[in-house]
Amino acid sequence: MVTKKQLFLPLVVISVAIVAMFGLMAMKNPPEEKRLEKVIPRVTVKPVTLSNMTLMIHSQGLVESQEKTDLTAQISGQIVNIAVDFIRGGLVKQGDLLAQIDPSDYQANLIEAQANLASARASLQQEKAKGKVAEKEWQKIIGSKPSELGLRKPQLAKEIARVRAKEAALQKAKRNLERTFIKAPYDAIVASRKVSLGSVVNSGSTLGQLLATSVAQIRLPIANHDLAYLKNRGVGAKVEITSDFEGKPTSWFGTIARQEGIIDQSSRMNYLVAQITTPYDFKTPLQFGSYVSVKIHGIDLTQAILVPRHLIIDNKIKLLTSDNTLAVQSINLIRQQGDMVVISGLSDDDQYITSALDYPVQGMELLLIESDNMSAAP
Repeated sequence: MVTKKQLFLPLVVISVAIVAMFGLMAMKNPPEEKRLEKVIPRVTVKPVTLSNMTLMIHSQGLVESQEKTDLTAQISGQIVNIAVDFIRGGLVKQGDLLAQIDPSDYQANLIEAQANLASARASLQQEKAKGKVAEKEWQKIIGSKPSELGLRKPQLAKEIARVRAKEAALQKAKRNLERTFIKAPYDAIVASRKVSLGSVVNSGSTLGQLLATSVAQIRLPIANHDLAYLKNRGVGAKVEITSDFEGKPTSWFGTIARQEGIIDQSSRMNYLVAQITTPYDFKTPLQFGSYVSVKIHGIDLTQAILVPRHLIIDNKIKLLTSDNTLAVQSINLIRQQGDMVVISGLSDDDQYITSALDYPVQGMELLLIESDNMSAAP
């Protein structure tokens, strides 16, 4: 049987536990209320420094000679002389002798042509004398009219034509003799040579190739939208050419000579042609075949600034006002240049925010923690 002690003991334990719980709850302090703190976003800024700048259009191209000539033999014969500078990479001046074809046969042809002309002239003089004699004989006959044949006019015309033919043959012989001397048509660098001493060439044989050193040119691909930033579609604009020479960055300067006026069918690009005079006369020559980078001077801007592209959203930029609040300012986006953009529409006393804001709201309070006085260079 269950005794009274066994029945009431659990009830006593439970009662004691409840009393202890309420006692502990009464002793506990109420939770301390936290003060609400105002969170002000911290930002960094840069001062706006407006300036005049020139937009630059970037392109690349290959340096080539404006004039390229394949030297071709106009007569046949054996090469009997080759100039020392007539070799790949050799620099030659206008009129320099590059090679010579054996002139012996052409000298003989010239002597023969001179002799034939002298003989024809002598026959002409004889025929003129015969004509005068015939005319005097006819004058003795009264009442008769001499014919042209009687005055030997057809024979005289024949001798005149023969003289002219011999004069033409003499001129041809002289030209052929001159053609045995292969000369440079202009100041040039030798791109290739295809003959050697003793080679036999025929009329039309290629002897080599020359590249004129008076003017170098570079074809520059330009996107259609970039033409809007060039004066006169680029014609006459200054260009700065950069490339490595002997491992060092080097610059040259030239101008845009023309626009080709035809859009390339494969790349859909416009092409401008830059020219540099006497590229091999510089202390550091601009060599043909070099692949170069080119900056084309475009339109001039006033009161503009270059800022990082990521700071512009929907043609607006965030500014810090004089009372440390946020102002969202609309700007005029002129052009993107890599990671930077050219803009206008700001004032010199403005400061644009360079740090990120999670939830920007017009007029929100900001805390300036840093001011970067370094302005971006155009």
